[in-house]
Amino acid sequence: MPTDMLGREYETFRVPEPLQQHGPARIIAMCNQKGGVGKTTSSINIAGALSQYGRRVLIVDFDPQGAATVGLGVNANTVENTVYTALFNDSIDVHEVIQHTEFENIDVMPANIDLSAAEVQLVTEVGREQVLAGVLRKVRNEYDVIIIDCQPSLGLLTVNALTAADGVIIPVAAEFFALRGVALLMQSIEKVQSRINPGLEVYGVLVTMFTRTLHCEEVLQRIYEAFQDKVFHSVISRSIKLPDSTVAAAPITIYAPGHKTAKEYREIARELVTKGIVA
Repeated sequence: MPTDMLGREYETFRVPEPLQQHGPARIIAMCNQKGGVGKTTSSINIAGALSQYGRRVLIVDFDPQGAATVGLGVNANTVENTVYTALFNDSIDVHEVIQHTEFENIDVMPANIDLSAAEVQLVTEVGREQVLAGVLRKVRNEYDVIIIDCQPSLGLLTVNALTAADGVIIPVAAEFFALRGVALLMQSIEKVQSRINPGLEVYGVLVTMFTRTLHCEEVLQRIYEAFQDKVFHSVISRSIKLPDSTVAAAPITIYAPGHKTAKEYREIARELVTKGIVA
């Protein structure tokens, strides 16, 4: 039986069977208020791995920087409608916002700098925490997974994402400073659970940017002490191929399918399916 970086034994996650039908989607918020921990990279690459296993995936770019949009080859500055339009224009059909990418089974709801105004506008909205949930409800039955790529903050946009989601994946870089903000994030998740979305779960903690150094191994151990079995078995290594795939605007599972990091993301995808988090 294989063991992971923490010495935990686990059964090999098998390649999932194709689905006979699609939907309703499991909605996952990729969330951490610290920037630079691999949220967008993991959103794109988990989507890439799941899409190759026949799952229909929608990525909701919920960050005004629009990195997930660009990372899938969509120019958000040239599209007529973005997630911002979907949030505040009730007359628009959500399908007019969703962009098909060149990758089979992956669609994206794009974002650009317009979304930065949403934080202020949401303050005066009725049911302001549930606006995104209302948008996603209209397309939920068309996908197997909806991944919300959150911005690095704990403002109203992130609260909207947590309200709309069934569960959260928390990417944490294998470095000491990345650990410090996770306690604050957990407090926010618990508040959303108690006040708005009692069904919200923490699906897991995904350790990213790992290298074989004493520092990274100590941080990994600290993460495990805090989250125990919520830590995914597969750890994402730091790799130059990830920025290369970002420049190429493709998931690494498609850009360099034989690379170690692509294999790690496929392992995460299989773990999600095996654990029943994703159909």
